[in-house]
Amino acid sequence: MKHFFYVYVLVSETDAMKHYTGITRDLSGRLQEHNRGHCPHTAKYKPWRIETAVAFASEEKARAFEKYLKRGSGREFARRHF
Repeated sequence: MKHFFYVYVLVSETDAMKHYTGITRDLSGRLQEHNRGHCPHTAKYKPWRIETAVAFASEEKARAFEKYLKRGSGREFARRHF
């Protein structure tokens, strides 16, 4: 599965209202980085769990989807569907 680009949505296990969206090629490794506090954007609300992950064969499409989810209408889409 390393051939895919994953757009993922994390939810904090300490505050279910806190979400984080990112992109990676190594989903489990990236989750470990977040939970070890290596990412300043997520360190405060660790531990995290994966709520949603979508695999893309194309990096371009994955980055476009991640960008969409981080904007207003995309955040609302994620809130309603994920």
